[in-house]
Amino acid sequence: MARVFNNNSATDATIRAIDRKREQERRFMLSQAFKNADELSLRLVQRLIDRHIIETTSEQAMRDLFSEQLRTISNMEEFDIQFKIAPLRNLATDPNFISLFLTQYIIEDLVDHPKVQDVFGDDLDIYLTVDSILSKIRPS
Repeated sequence: MARVFNNNSATDATIRAIDRKREQERRFMLSQAFKNADELSLRLVQRLIDRHIIETTSEQAMRDLFSEQLRTISNMEEFDIQFKIAPLRNLATDPNFISLFLTQYIIEDLVDHPKVQDVFGDDLDIYLTVDSILSKIRPS
């Protein structure tokens, strides 16, 4: 009797392996963001100012805000993160979800902060600037 080859089990195993790898990458990035929040926020604010993305009256206040966001995201529910980044999900191929989160934070919330004078650039410019710093915590 001939043996029937079930391709679904191979496909399912591959999908599960990809999902596990993505989840491990996600957890690693969140832990790195939490551990290195102060250093990352320092570099991020400096890069945003150098590239004229934000104008602020207080760099320290911006560093504190971004540091808080990097620590907060590690404790957020997956639904809340996905809801926040939904408008930008198609901005880049294989995007860094933390970079998307902070980009959306800049576009939506930081604009209204009293220490921020103005935010310049389109969504992609802001994302690329943020990701130029946060790509360092992404496993290769």
